Amino acid sequence: MTSRGGSGSGDGDDVVGTPIDWEGLRVAAVDAAARAYCPYSKFPVGVAGITTDGRVFSRCNVENAAYGVALCAECGLVSALHMGGGGQFAAVYCVGRDGQALMPCGRCRQLLWENGGPDCLLMTPEGVRSMREMLPQAFGPAELERLAER
Repeated sequence: MTSRGGSGSGDGDDVVGTPIDWEGLRVAAVDAAARAYCPYSKFPVGVAGITTDGRVFSRCNVENAAYGVALCAECGLVSALHMGGGGQFAAVYCVGRDGQALMPCGRCRQLLWENGGPDCLLMTPEGVRSMREMLPQAFGPAELERLAER
């Protein structure tokens, strides 16, 4: 990936020298949202991400009657990444029922930071932003290592 920003059109945003197909990620996220299990909130969420080596994963949210154990779509996405061989996300697109970009919650931004890093791109309602912008002063593995050295 050579860009940290962009217009959301894919111009300048790339993975391994290939422009990010933002529309393809949106379509995959919409397809995932259609499979969401959300009988309580009626708020389906789908997410799709592309890794730095070009693999695409998508997942949906899964609710539970015990609300605290519901799974955000991004949690499933990170799990799929690790089941699929690991790596780092280069770009992520999260949508609701209407196919419009949604902002991941704070917990999910933390998950995306750790599995994509500060340069991972996120489609937002305002356009493409880096995780560095979406989670300023993030706490991650480097901070754990730094604190352990004290």
